[in-house]
Amino acid sequence: MLIGAAIGVLLGLLSGYLGGRLDDLLMRLGDIQLSLPFILLVVAIIAALGPSLTNTILVLGITSWVLYARVVRGEVLSLKEREFVLAAQALGASGPRIMLRHLLPNAAGPLIVVATLELARLIVAEAALSFLGLSGVPPEVPSWGQMLADGREVLFFGGWWVATFPGVAISLLVLGLNLFGDALAEALDPRSR
Repeated sequence: MLIGAAIGVLLGLLSGYLGGRLDDLLMRLGDIQLSLPFILLVVAIIAALGPSLTNTILVLGITSWVLYARVVRGEVLSLKEREFVLAAQALGASGPRIMLRHLLPNAAGPLIVVATLELARLIVAEAALSFLGLSGVPPEVPSWGQMLADGREVLFFGGWWVATFPGVAISLLVLGLNLFGDALAEALDPRSR
């Protein structure tokens, strides 16, 4: 999640603040990536790079930048015309200073909400890759997706708990993260106060 957030925030700040051809290029790259099915894209990249835990983390991080970039870009586009940004420009503040000191802190609320929801999505994606045997997680490292895959083999022989408990754990964690993200969105929204 942190890899995708770092890439997306940087590209969203640049795209929203600088605009022009860079904005068009970055948003079209995001459109192209979003047009591809996420799991299929991740499976193709992992098949090309080889399955390993490091590759899985990098691929999941790199392929999740678009949502962060779009949220930050939208916030920057609405904030860069506000008085405090115009005052900073009038005082001679540089572009990077305005982006880091004025725009990024004001875009933090929606960014935190997106991060909590994206974390839940990435947990499900890693579990799906582990279930399919594509994540490259070693057998000695616990993975809920691998536990589900192992439970599939003994499910019909009376070992229902082997697949049930990891599935329930994934569901509860993702539900909890989504509820936490919704609560954060409500807490950080100034209109709800």
